[in-house]
Amino acid sequence: MMKRRTFLCGLTLGTLAAPLTAGAQQPKTIVRIGFLSSSSAEREQPRLSAFQQTLRELGYLEGQNIVIEQRYAGGNFQQLPELAAELARIKVDIFVVAGAPASHAARRTTSVIPIVMVGVADPVGVGLVDSLARPGGNITGLSDFNAGVVAKRLELLKEVVPSASRVVVLLNPTNPSNPLQLKLTQAAAETLGVRLFPLEAKSAEEIDRAFAAMRTERAEAVIVIGDPMFGTHRRRLIDLSAKRGLPAIYSTREYVVDGGLVSYGTNLDDLYRRAPYFVDQILKGARPGDLPIEQPTKFELVINVKTAKALGLTIPPSLLLRANHVIE
Repeated sequence: MMKRRTFLCGLTLGTLAAPLTAGAQQPKTIVRIGFLSSSSAEREQPRLSAFQQTLRELGYLEGQNIVIEQRYAGGNFQQLPELAAELARIKVDIFVVAGAPASHAARRTTSVIPIVMVGVADPVGVGLVDSLARPGGNITGLSDFNAGVVAKRLELLKEVVPSASRVVVLLNPTNPSNPLQLKLTQAAAETLGVRLFPLEAKSAEEIDRAFAAMRTERAEAVIVIGDPMFGTHRRRLIDLSAKRGLPAIYSTREYVVDGGLVSYGTNLDDLYRRAPYFVDQILKGARPGDLPIEQPTKFELVINVKTAKALGLTIPPSLLLRANHVIE
């Protein structure tokens, strides 16, 4: 469990809708934002920096009108209810929450304090909101997912490893969005002639056991479903994949930057740059439940050529040309 307090000195995104309409004046009193993450401070720092930058651009200045109270579960979702309750006890004015587990914890803690969620795969499917257009209640924010992205990851993995017919899907069953994504992956596998082998992990130790089980399943490749616990322990995942010679595809670029093979998903920094516009609107009187939830319309493909060579793989030139980023 980690606690931090940050005073802030203080876009138009091609992948997201246009900025929300700004109000007239900034609030006069100091506003307390409760930032609650299912993951670690180390993992969230680049995204929090992007969030802070946009806040500054909107006029939220250090020591004048804003403070962020930070709480991190470090991948241990059992800590989230207490962390959310602690933020409510210190009377934060608004929650900004990262990922589905943190969003559920905040939602169960309060029906009054506004909640801006960031990076929830399927807010409707996991029961957080009634609809994307009118979420209702005290919650709104940004999703990191659309239904097509899961199928696309399997297609890309097949392009990288055409011979792969036995693919493990690693998921965290305590993350409500992971089973939903598994179902979508299974539907895509039927059309691609791939046999999937779901393996579950709820902790770092269970990640080790899952990789040991992959030998029994005679796995030829791995899909790691996006999850804050996996993100917290991403270097462990990357090392185990390399040790066992298993090509793996991930949800976000941070895995590939740290040595993973390939990722396909939204740029989470973009979502965090966008989130302050929701905060701004709510602080100026907008009802969270009336603000539509936004979804990305563009996704980035990132490939690590060095990792491919270590695995004995040759990335097709056509795939390299389509990549948004190639790490040599």
